[in-house]
Amino acid sequence: MRAVFTLFLIAGLLPAPGAAGAATGIRLKEIVSLEGVRDNQLMGYGLVVGLAGTGDRRQTLFSAQSLTNLLERMGLTVSPTAIQVKNTAAVMVTSTLPPYAQPGSRIDCVIAAIGDAPSLQGGILLMTGLKGPDGQVYAVAQGPMVLGGFIAGSGASTQITNHPTVGRIPNGAIVERGAPSAVLGGQLHLQLSRADFTTAARVADAVNRKFGEVAHADNAALISVNLPPQFQKNVTQFVSEVENLTVEPDRDAAIVVNERTGTIVMGKDVRIAPVAIMQGNLTVEVQTTFAVSQPNALSQGTTQTVPQTNVNVKQEQSRNVLLKEGATVEELVRALTAVGSSPRDIISILQNLKDAGALDAELKVI
Repeated sequence: MRAVFTLFLIAGLLPAPGAAGAATGIRLKEIVSLEGVRDNQLMGYGLVVGLAGTGDRRQTLFSAQSLTNLLERMGLTVSPTAIQVKNTAAVMVTSTLPPYAQPGSRIDCVIAAIGDAPSLQGGILLMTGLKGPDGQVYAVAQGPMVLGGFIAGSGASTQITNHPTVGRIPNGAIVERGAPSAVLGGQLHLQLSRADFTTAARVADAVNRKFGEVAHADNAALISVNLPPQFQKNVTQFVSEVENLTVEPDRDAAIVVNERTGTIVMGKDVRIAPVAIMQGNLTVEVQTTFAVSQPNALSQGTTQTVPQTNVNVKQEQSRNVLLKEGATVEELVRALTAVGSSPRDIISILQNLKDAGALDAELKVI
């Protein structure tokens, strides 16, 4: 099988300085978040009923026990060993509670089988409490599921499409308890999604240019902002204006190489020191064939197999690439492509450049 390689060059994506209509930066909303304003993960255990014989088998004991417990709460006592649960499946229900979610609002939930049910197609989730890490119920989920797959047929003639044991209920959970979110007070903390000292300093400068000396960078990932006096009674408006400020984040010069897929991703800020690259291929081909040697007529000899070996040596002419001071990765790729280098060749050349100290970037191999 011949591998297929892909080369991605992230160069020229940012507009040139002074270009008409060029963006001045990225909104803070895209790179920072407010400390304490976060999503909360919820999880619960429930039952899906109404399955057409595709529920848990006898090997899954907890689904039968859960069903008998449910029936007992409704006034019906049944032994777990005396019922068949082919139309019932035990599932885990997960959801994400957004910040400041209020009781009565609806959120999506995902249902996944935890027993040996082959499919949840056509099932209905019974009322399931979704708990947070503190053990409190924050939402209740119930309703019919939407599956992205199905199973058809039986025995050896079974066709499975996508994943029939995981489903989703859009707006299937009702929030019963408010999300534990931070109370916005006199000081806010902005958290960078990617820690960087230069970016943190630029964020603090952007806030100070807009509102005065109210912000300072505590470290590479945290910026403290004091609430200006004019926004003491309207914190939401202040946060909105801060989110819409724009900065230019600092980006590391990095090259990411995935040798399994042959993918190379390079940033435009990568610089290469003056270097000369020479590449050539030497191919040695050894072929062995077997000839049959027959003895002469009326002789006492026997038929023999005689190996014949041919050795061919082929060497391509070396390809030269010369890079001057301040060469960019775009120029490197263009030069390597011009001499016919494949992405696998480029991966090897980049590794050699890093070892030679000529590549001013971090080389990440994943």
